[in-house]
This record gives sequence, structure tokens and C-alpha cells, in this order.
Amino acid sequence: MMGVGPFPIRAVVVALAALVAWAVARALARRLPGSPVKPAGAMVVDALFIGLLVARLAFVVAWWREYAAAPLTIIQIGDGGFVWWAGLAAGIGFVAWRTRAAAALRRPVLAGIAAGTLAWGAAGGALWWMQYSASPMPDVALADLEGRPVDLGEYSGRPVVLNMWATWCPPCRREMPVIERAQAAYPDVSFVLVNQGEDVQTIQRFLADEGLQLDNILRDPHSRTMAETGARALPTTLYFSPDGRLVDSHMGELTGASLADTLGRQFGARPVSNPME
Repeated sequence: MMGVGPFPIRAVVVALAALVAWAVARALARRLPGSPVKPAGAMVVDALFIGLLVARLAFVVAWWREYAAAPLTIIQIGDGGFVWWAGLAAGIGFVAWRTRAAAALRRPVLAGIAAGTLAWGAAGGALWWMQYSASPMPDVALADLEGRPVDLGEYSGRPVVLNMWATWCPPCRREMPVIERAQAAYPDVSFVLVNQGEDVQTIQRFLADEGLQLDNILRDPHSRTMAETGARALPTTLYFSPDGRLVDSHMGELTGASLADTLGRQFGARPVSNPME
């Protein structure tokens, strides 16, 4: 069984790194004259807020065409869209500006940020290693909508985006048009949509009602794919390299920007057309 490293886990990593930064800054500030512990801790929190805001804005700017087509997804931070280096630079710049008249406070706060960054990097590296060491694409026997048996191994040899979904799941329904556009925009990537636990009639009625033209829709009547991959909620999307190794994962609704970003980072994939068009 492979473990899925969704955005909530990454959010916990960021929170723990922030706690390390806060604790180190306060500990070092305690040694200064007047022991400015509270100002040091507050400055770390403020820098974190500024950094996250800038990191999100930088990601939105980078993928503006996708967000312009669906503006409400800008506030959908669950898509994991952040440019971390921009946020870190903004946080450090904020501290430098705030401590321009209190140079003594700058060192403990920046030291705290450095410690938090190292903790974040170490935890992120551990998550990456766990994901890299995960089992390959699960060997699950599925069936297409015509009832023909399909093995997931048939898709090896090219990048695979494996999406687990159900028609009763609102975020699954909302992200289907995003996946439909991506299928057309990234012909060198296999998008495999594995329905969890529903019958053919329910799936076909949903596709017809929504006017969706999707390839590689498979049925998993007993939700074995979720059990094999360790997925805990729908929708969950897994990204596999051509040799079948898990390279990324996402739990929750996909946006056009987050999907395009992951395809570019992990597979070097570029759309033959704008996926949001």
C-alpha cells in the first residue's frame, strides 16, 4: 500500500516549521537586553502571513490565464498553489524592514526563520522520500464502461494521472471539466479516471447530463484502488512517472492552474493548447 501525501499533510509541515521558527526566535530574543520575546514571536507570525500571501499571489500571477478563466479558484488554496521561494523572500524582506530601527531584534528573528526553513526542508524531503519509496502503480483489475477488463499496468510507459472520483462527490463533479480540457491539451499524458463503487448507468447518466467527453473512464465497484493507494477521500489524484512510480499526489478538487503546474514540474509537459480554453 502506498501513502498519499495530500495538501493537508503539507500544511501540517508548514505549521510545524512555523512553530520551530517562532520558538527559536523567542529563545534567542530572551538573551537580548530587555528580553523582547513577544515582539520576536509576533514578527515571525507576521512574516509567515506576509510570506504565504506573496507566495500565493506569485502563483496566481504565474498561472493567470487559468485563474482568469475561473476567478473564484484564486481563493481555493487547497490546490496547493504557492511559489515558496517568493514567499520566503517576502518574509525576510518584511523582517528587514520592520527591524530597520531595532537591529538587535533582526538576528533572532532571521535565525528563527532560518531554523523554520531548515525544518520545512527536512520534513519536505522526508515526505518526498516516502512518496518516492512508495509502491508502484497498483495492480488492480478494473473494467471500462463496456465491461471490458482493464489493468492499470496497461498505461505504463507514459506519464499517468490517476483520478479517483464518484458522481455523488461535489468536488469531483466540479473538477471534471478541468480534466476534460487537460486530456485534450496534454495528449502525451494518460488521464485515467477510476470511478469508485458506482454502476455503469449512474456514470453514463452523469456524463450525458454534464455533456462531458472523457477518455479512460474505468469502474472500480469495490473501491480497491482507494484501498491499494491509501487514499482517504474523494477526489484524490495521483501522478505516476512512465515507469510507474508515484511522483506527486493531490487530495481535493483540482484547479486548472494546479494541474498544469504539476504536469509541468513532474513530467515537463506543456499543453498543445491552453487547457482552460
